[in-house]
Amino acid sequence: MQTRIQMVRRLNIASRSGFTLVELLVVIAIIGILVSLLLPALSSVREAARGAACKSNLKQIGLAVKMYEATNRCYPASFDFDTTVPLAEILEGENNGSWSIHGRLLPYMDMDWAQNMVDLDKGYSEDVNMKTGIPMMRVPGYLCASEEFDQVRTKNGEPYIYPQNYGFNFGSWLVYDSGTGTGGDGAFFPNSRLRTKNFTDGESRTLCAADVKAYTSYTRNTGDPGDVPTTVAELSSMAQKATGKNIKLGPTTNQNTGHTEWCDGRVHHSGITTVFTPNTFVAHESGGRTYDIDFSSGQEGKWDQYPVTKAAITSRSYHPGNVNVLMMDGSVKAVEDDIEPAVWKQMGTRSGDG
Repeated sequence: MQTRIQMVRRLNIASRSGFTLVELLVVIAIIGILVSLLLPALSSVREAARGAACKSNLKQIGLAVKMYEATNRCYPASFDFDTTVPLAEILEGENNGSWSIHGRLLPYMDMDWAQNMVDLDKGYSEDVNMKTGIPMMRVPGYLCASEEFDQVRTKNGEPYIYPQNYGFNFGSWLVYDSGTGTGGDGAFFPNSRLRTKNFTDGESRTLCAADVKAYTSYTRNTGDPGDVPTTVAELSSMAQKATGKNIKLGPTTNQNTGHTEWCDGRVHHSGITTVFTPNTFVAHESGGRTYDIDFSSGQEGKWDQYPVTKAAITSRSYHPGNVNVLMMDGSVKAVEDDIEPAVWKQMGTRSGDG
């Protein structure tokens, strides 16, 4: 017969051999708390790394822009066309016009082999260029690691072209007036041949490029809308005038095609303007949905139909609360979403009087 002392000892041993339900629940709760604290920290570290990589891309682009200027004695034009050639001849069989600044910078991005495969004197979408496969090529230096739609754009179910995440500074509203040959007040415009001396506000105070999101919703080709809009509602009203194929928005990703053609020199694919401050939600209702849109009054190069190009192309990013920007002197920094509109507009002009 067991003594009382032996029974107590056995009970003590049994009680030490495992966890009680309460103890187990406490341990699970502690682990849950630790995980909940760790995940945001990991997410923050991951975003910090992506932001640093994005700034590194912009620094590389800035160096390429400077090397282009040193080699060619001018900065690249946003869109090149020969004004002595009849318009019908330029447009015949060609919709997408001139190669972008991105395309002209390839040799200075250690990708001269890619540019050697294409003919920059022909529109990028002409067969002679499309057959090389270069337009549908993913260019790592033109893509932010935070981009959620890092994927080739398709056409008729086939790979067509790749998007990009860095829009060059086309100014504060006017991009180009073909009737007078007048370019906008930004760092780049069609047929521009700007040099350092043209930046009277100083290159350290003038935007070169800034973050944009791929697959942006936009409308285009409405005709000259007049003065720069001062509110999102005014811009939306201008955008309502677009019809048919000029409405580039819809429920699927591939219907929203702004900044999806890294080769195309037009503002809605390769530029920004400073009408609205970074990450402004430019609300536009269409088909029962609300879109965050860009707007261009006319495609550059189609000056028989749309002689004036004015645009509201907003700098956007996935970086919380800011966008990364490249200045004309090659410096890179983050600009907060709540920057004063007047300051942002000044940064977009060569003279600082936006």
